[in-house]
Amino acid sequence: MSTPKSGGGVRIQQPQRRIGPAMSKKLEERMSKIRYKIVVLSGKGGVGKSFITSSLAMALALRNRRVGVADVDFHGPSIPRMLGVEDEVLGAVVDEKGETIIIPVENALGIKIVSIEFMLSDRTLPVAWRGAIKMKALQQFLEDVDWGPLDYLLFDAPPGTGDDALNIFQAAPIDAVIFVTLPSEVSSHVVAKSIRFVEMIKRDFNKDIKILGVIENMSYYVCDDGRIIKIFGEGGGERLAKALGVELLGKIPLDPRVSEANDRGEIFFVKYPDSPASKEFLKIADKIIKLVEEE
Repeated sequence: MSTPKSGGGVRIQQPQRRIGPAMSKKLEERMSKIRYKIVVLSGKGGVGKSFITSSLAMALALRNRRVGVADVDFHGPSIPRMLGVEDEVLGAVVDEKGETIIIPVENALGIKIVSIEFMLSDRTLPVAWRGAIKMKALQQFLEDVDWGPLDYLLFDAPPGTGDDALNIFQAAPIDAVIFVTLPSEVSSHVVAKSIRFVEMIKRDFNKDIKILGVIENMSYYVCDDGRIIKIFGEGGGERLAKALGVELLGKIPLDPRVSEANDRGEIFFVKYPDSPASKEFLKIADKIIKLVEEE
């Protein structure tokens, strides 16, 4: 990968990264049944990436698409709660070759979900894994899980641009990425690094990955009297999309009911289908379908 320079002109030496070996036959077979593999990224935590991933999965499912979600944020898995399956566990069967096949959990909308959260006997336990173990777990999520035929597999990625994010692009034939930011300048500045990160992967590893665009989360809050308040600033998503030549896919309003639904293990999208946020996600899903399916 390209090596950054410090402000004083000192060149930071980095080890040469290489994409791993070619896909195994098993992985190739699994991935061939999935039309579009999309990573949801952000440069920093706290922007609501998992909420965006889970809501986008539900919006695509409501558009009659077959959807799966791979929760690969191993240190902060939250997808099961947001998709209403927090208390479920992964199934497993042994095939005719004697190999164990993992059966993903399905929620009320038929979304297939795999998360490390399903494997913890005590859900309060931290996942204190290092790189090699996380890479192995990621490969298992892809190779050993019977995803079946899907239109979309969304990866809820960990924040940042380190090994954890890079592992996803090494392990899977990713087709596209979506970036999540807040309206603030600080957030959009950090997320811009994630976009550059993907551009470096495309260039240095000869990967054909499409950048679908930016979603601005917590964009505004609508008061009871109709006033709109921009709590986290304004225009960060638009500036980021324009500066980097990608599309602003949508702006998600801040809604306190999101947190309330998540705390209760309820699916926000199902409980509040007429909320401004839910309607915006359906518009974003329509844009994504057009971008990837109607080329």
